Amino acid sequence: MPDESAGEPGQSASAASTVGTQLSTPETADIPTPEAVSDATNPTGTVIWHRKHLRVEDQEAVSRAIADSDAICPLFVFDPSFYADSGLACDARIQFLEEAVASLDRLYAATPAPATHVSATSGGHELEATTESAMPASDPGGTPPDTLQCADPPGLTIGYGDPVDLLARFVDQGWNVVTMATPTSRYGQRRDERAREACGDAMTFVSGDGLVRDAEWPRSDWQPQITDWLAASQHAPGWDDHDTVRVAIQTSVTPALVDRRFDIMPTKTKVPVGTHRAATTTLREFADRIRSYPGNISAPQDARDGTSGLSPYLNFGLLSVRQAHQYVDENAPSCRGAEMFESRLVWNLHYNQKLVDWPGWTEKAVNPVFEGQNEDRHDDSLITAWKQGRTGFPMVDASMRCLRKTGWLNFRMRAMCASFFTHILHQPWWIGADWYHHHLIDSDVGINYTQWQSQAGLIGKPSQRVYNPRKQVRDQDPDGEWIAEWIPELAALPSEFLDRPEKAPLAVQDECGVQIGETYPRPVVDFEARREQFWSRYERQRPVAARELRRQKIAKRASFSGGYNAARAIAAKHGDSEDDATKGTQVALDELSGGEAANADPPPSESSTTDTRDPRDTSADLDRSPGQTPIPSGTGETAGEPSPDDRTAVEGQQQPDSGDDDTSAEADAEPTGQTRFGDFE
Repeated sequence: MPDESAGEPGQSASAASTVGTQLSTPETADIPTPEAVSDATNPTGTVIWHRKHLRVEDQEAVSRAIADSDAICPLFVFDPSFYADSGLACDARIQFLEEAVASLDRLYAATPAPATHVSATSGGHELEATTESAMPASDPGGTPPDTLQCADPPGLTIGYGDPVDLLARFVDQGWNVVTMATPTSRYGQRRDERAREACGDAMTFVSGDGLVRDAEWPRSDWQPQITDWLAASQHAPGWDDHDTVRVAIQTSVTPALVDRRFDIMPTKTKVPVGTHRAATTTLREFADRIRSYPGNISAPQDARDGTSGLSPYLNFGLLSVRQAHQYVDENAPSCRGAEMFESRLVWNLHYNQKLVDWPGWTEKAVNPVFEGQNEDRHDDSLITAWKQGRTGFPMVDASMRCLRKTGWLNFRMRAMCASFFTHILHQPWWIGADWYHHHLIDSDVGINYTQWQSQAGLIGKPSQRVYNPRKQVRDQDPDGEWIAEWIPELAALPSEFLDRPEKAPLAVQDECGVQIGETYPRPVVDFEARREQFWSRYERQRPVAARELRRQKIAKRASFSGGYNAARAIAAKHGDSEDDATKGTQVALDELSGGEAANADPPPSESSTTDTRDPRDTSADLDRSPGQTPIPSGTGETAGEPSPDDRTAVEGQQQPDSGDDDTSAEADAEPTGQTRFGDFE
């Protein structure tokens, strides 16, 4: 199973404990040698181990295996460790994966390569028998969705058990193994190391996803490399150019069988279907409506249908980032929406590059100054209120209920709830990150955990975002449509009170039948007091944290797009000296609250010929009276959008012109402050 769980996989679920250690299908006796399936002299055979790249097209491991081998055996292994009760994947995401595997099987079965099918004598049948005996006689487990049905005969060999054991058996029979290198952490990293040790020289990890590996400073000239990779020809399997035989071992292990075995029963709604046909359809339909994209990414009720919907397909590799980028570039109208979407695809690579550079993003604070942040303030009652959507802040609560029910949130709401969890509730970031990773259908380890650390301020950048959920109500849901959908107990309350329901007059509450403190909770914390507490502490830590970025080890962890120079520039401008650190020197409040020198992430409009600011974000997320000293927020024009870590951190760095002279129909759409493709370096 792909490394889609950032947590330790734990012990196998109780239903599988009797078989989880004895099944790793197929058995060695079932695996043919390359000589047995090919007429070539001294034939070579290659197992294509699919993990997170569940596609055939634009898959370098597939194209290389077909070109270099006389026989190939596409393989996917369901790892029972990931079906543990303690796993960080909800049933809906697991079933999406199972659908993707079944779809991949059907794709391989439809390829023009000559095929050889071998029947396994054990393993899969044993799993099937165990499944039937473990189920009550009155409940056969239900009928699995059609999307879990495999091809007959199969195109993909599907195993069950420890993938390393199974790969070693193929190697013992004379096969080589090739797989795509994938950004991994924790379990996935250790599994891949075990595979290298078990398979030796027969194991090859191919770096074909555009990311930079095995370089001292991977961020050196990263932007040009990514630009070239996105424009390069896709990897195409050369079925017509080679007489490669495709081997499929019939194990009787199928996604539908595994689904029943572990009682996968998704309860989330509005979940996309995990098939390649659905992926390409979603991409095509999005390209047709891409002009409206800029105005639909911020308000959650618009973003559900207004954003691309491609993230789960990109996460599980049913589409590559390059496929999506090139399709939009070639088929979508030239407009701001296309430019913004292509920029976000680069952000996908940017954050996965961070995980490649340092797998510790899931476990440790990037900057050691922030290690253990908020752990002394751990409060189960506040965490539970946040998870259940009962904090007394309607925009947070609606978002958290939507996440739990559908497995999806748009970026702005994800960032707002993460900011609220760490900066206002003062809770340990990793608890919230794990909760997101469990529930999000599209949760990408590289994106989820790096974004959580960034939102939590654990890197050492001089700027920091603090979202005000009350302001987000006024900006993103002024009519209360989103809140009414997810918090029906507030549906009758007039919209002017939805940013602060506790301030609604008692007469209004009585008339509406809404009793704050009874039908809906009062705020669990004092927002203003908690925000000030956060900033007071952050001001003390910020110069010390910036100083840490001088250390190469920490700079490499941070993986700034500007490399070590960017980290040193931040340290030079915002870090204290060793003497200052011992004296407790602090940075002034006004330095944090404004000015380009204090902000590592200035909005694109500071260097562009066209003002791209979102009019809904022309001020920081603050509630303050005229004349009141502003509390630094690090938000402003780019609040809620991806922003580079170090776009202008290097002194004197030139910004590319991000003006947009497009005068077509989409020009009337609301600008969003979206960071553009050229703004990385």
